Amino acid sequence: MKVLYVVGIGPGEYGQLTMKAAGALTRSQVIVGYTVYTDLVREHFPDKEYLSTPMTREVERCRLAFEKADEGLKVSVVCGGDPGVYGMAGLILELAPQYPDVSVEVIPGVTAANAGGAVLGAPVCHDFAVISLSDRLTSKELIEKRLACAAMSDMVICLYNPSSRSRSGYLSWACEVVARYQKPETVCGLVRNIARQGQQAEITTLEKLAKIQADMFTTVYIGSSQTVNIDGKMVTPRGYRHG
Repeated sequence: MKVLYVVGIGPGEYGQLTMKAAGALTRSQVIVGYTVYTDLVREHFPDKEYLSTPMTREVERCRLAFEKADEGLKVSVVCGGDPGVYGMAGLILELAPQYPDVSVEVIPGVTAANAGGAVLGAPVCHDFAVISLSDRLTSKELIEKRLACAAMSDMVICLYNPSSRSRSGYLSWACEVVARYQKPETVCGLVRNIARQGQQAEITTLEKLAKIQADMFTTVYIGSSQTVNIDGKMVTPRGYRHG
């Protein structure tokens, strides 16, 4: 059977790769992905054929994977975190009808919201929203609406892609939007390079977060009105103690 795996490799550390993901990569003959992600797995699966494309070449990358699978090779498309959250699974399934002889299997991975949350403590123990600040595929107006609605609902907000060279002020802007509904002292946190060399974590406040520099490898957490700092750990209580 012709098969194409869509594999979430987690935040980058081999220990956080699920057993199911590792099994799919072991069975694969070809591994396709964005250069950063193929480099993360190459050391552990050195005997595979690797095909990489740079950022913004997602459609080309997926078609390449389908073509290899259509030849009868077992192929994995890898992405960081989870392929559903990352968006790669959706793109693969959009293209799948053009390759009717290839079966697609989506294999979940540990996403940054979970991995970074574990580093900080337990910030997403209650309802939370994950919002990307990248406006490459989503308008800034729509991102603002999502930020405002999440803040208004008093959910913890996890921010992906908080800043880049072309979006240096977006994290500060996001904090300003959230500050319409949350207090300046709201507990916040951020983790840089989750599960990779140079990992750093910091707990701060909404007011201070607006002045912090972040990058594409930083995951940011803006707490709800219930989020607290317990001995240096960011915690959003579920409410069990008061049930």
